[in-house]
Amino acid sequence: MTWPFLLAQITAPASPPPIHDIAGPVYVFPYPLWVVYTAGAVLLALLGLLAWLLVRWWRSRPVTPPPSPREAALAKLENARSQIQALDPHAFSILVSDILRHYISVQFKLHATQQTSPEFLFSITDFHGFTDAEKKQLADFLEKCDLLKFARIEAASSDSAALLDQAIAFVKGGTP
Repeated sequence: MTWPFLLAQITAPASPPPIHDIAGPVYVFPYPLWVVYTAGAVLLALLGLLAWLLVRWWRSRPVTPPPSPREAALAKLENARSQIQALDPHAFSILVSDILRHYISVQFKLHATQQTSPEFLFSITDFHGFTDAEKKQLADFLEKCDLLKFARIEAASSDSAALLDQAIAFVKGGTP
């Protein structure tokens, strides 16, 4: 081998360098960081203002008052009217008596639901919230209810309707 041939082999380039694949795109955020923070703070302030306005509106909206004890009792008694035919007079008298006793307990702060009829009627003898006519009307009503509830006297749906009318008249403050 000759000397120039060896020199040519030494200086000859080996293989070309490897070709790498194309790199993917580099995403660059178009806004400075201070703009992003400012926009976030403004958005947070607007959401806070919106929440405050919603709470203020919710608290200031008009609230419908609950029905008075008289209105509630009359509504329950009118609902009971639809059950006159479905319930026997015994069960219907219990329903109407409970509604009226609850009304008296709530409206006049008496213990009508916790006393027997004679105990309750005795406790209202000196009570000035009822007139003598109302006390008599209440005594008649409770006597009819007790006869239906405890003595289980024979009654028809017309008797139940009369009992209901008597209870409605008492709640309304008139005579049947």
